[in-house]
Amino acid sequence: MSIRLKLLLSYFIMLVVPLITLVVTSILLVIIFKGDLHNIRMVYETKIEGFEEEDYHRIIKQSIEQNPDLLLDRKYVNQLSSQLSSRQTYLYVRTDEHMVYVSDEIRTKDNLLSELTPIHNNEHRLVSRTRSYGNNDYYHYVGYAFHNKDKAIDLYMITKVDPIVYFSKKYAPYLLATAIVVLVLTNVLLTLYMSRHIIRPIMSLRSSALSFTAGNLNDPVIVHGKDEIGQLGAVFEKLRTQLLQSFSIQEQFENNRKELIVNISHDLKTPITSIRGYVDGLIEGVAFSLEKTERYLRTISTKAAEMDRLIDELFLYSKLDLNRMPFVFETVNVKAFLGDWMEELAFELEKEGVTLLFTIQIMDSIEMNVDRKSFRRVLENIIQNSLKYLNKAEKIIRLDAFISRSNLNLTIEDNGSGIPESALPYIFDRFYRADPSRNSEKKGNGLGLAIAKRIVLEHSGSISAESTEGVGTKMVITIPISLHNN
Repeated sequence: MSIRLKLLLSYFIMLVVPLITLVVTSILLVIIFKGDLHNIRMVYETKIEGFEEEDYHRIIKQSIEQNPDLLLDRKYVNQLSSQLSSRQTYLYVRTDEHMVYVSDEIRTKDNLLSELTPIHNNEHRLVSRTRSYGNNDYYHYVGYAFHNKDKAIDLYMITKVDPIVYFSKKYAPYLLATAIVVLVLTNVLLTLYMSRHIIRPIMSLRSSALSFTAGNLNDPVIVHGKDEIGQLGAVFEKLRTQLLQSFSIQEQFENNRKELIVNISHDLKTPITSIRGYVDGLIEGVAFSLEKTERYLRTISTKAAEMDRLIDELFLYSKLDLNRMPFVFETVNVKAFLGDWMEELAFELEKEGVTLLFTIQIMDSIEMNVDRKSFRRVLENIIQNSLKYLNKAEKIIRLDAFISRSNLNLTIEDNGSGIPESALPYIFDRFYRADPSRNSEKKGNGLGLAIAKRIVLEHSGSISAESTEGVGTKMVITIPISLHNN
């Protein structure tokens, strides 16, 4: 059963059960206080509110109707008035000529008494009316005409009526009908409100969910209000955006994977082709001299080393990309660490004909948490990248290290050919080369700077590049440090 049908059924029950309860309660009350359902008809047919019909009928039929002269018997009338006064019912008896009897309780009610005119002058022998006579006092009187020989005798039985009871009895059918109408309208309005604020939003969420299953994630989920359904809609919208983002990332990963395969295939194919060519030359006897054979073998060894280095960098980048690279952080003295590395670097660069200039403006007390091996890999990759583009007669690499705002700032600057401005934003992407031709004479596989960036990020740092074509390139590394005083 759908939620909509359940709600409609519940509203129907909410409407029917109170109506049935109201009717049954009314019937039971009539049976308890009247003794017979027939009295419901009698109460409203007789138009006598406030005075019970069976009382005056019994009096009239059994006594006065058989002997109207009893109304002229003051002793009898006094006795009858005394009996009725306990029920706030009073007597007024008159003939054509004069008043015969009036109960003491209404003797001063001139407005009331002046209205009690002879009944036999009216069309009907029975008069019944309820009126207000000042001070919000309501009286109901019943007049009955009797004839004794040639004399007309009028009997008025006057009952004091509670205004609330009077109006409740008089307008009970209207009040009941109004209550039923209000009850029906309330349920109808409640049904419409719940349909608008519950059923429609739920149907909208259902439609969005079906759209998700069909793979359509472009249509936003319309959120209704801030209630539980609105919160559920917000969750659906968040889920949609996350799925859309996830699919986008997955698609990007898939494209990157394809690109990675293509790049790896190309970078591995080049040295393998060279190796096969030299091996075939050796087999076919092209290297007829010992010197040429040795040169072929050295070339094969160099190409194999390139392949080994490429595979090593691929393996390292994959571990970094999958967050499976184990980092061993330790506290090191920054000045001592950089000093040792720069001395080794100066010795190596001297072999390449490169001049190394460096300054370390760091106090002896400065320490930082670093993985020695991986951080050295960052510095070495940057230096190797600089060496590829040093194309001037005087080759210079400059290193500066200083502290700023609790960070180690390390700049590595060269006077090489520089990087085109259009390529600068992408140099830290894997397999990216400023020279789009993968057959370029410049060695490299486009992984060095990508690896450097991932390692720097693992050290909670940042790396950026500045370059001017024909002037040179500057790499800036920033790493958080901790201060310790000796």
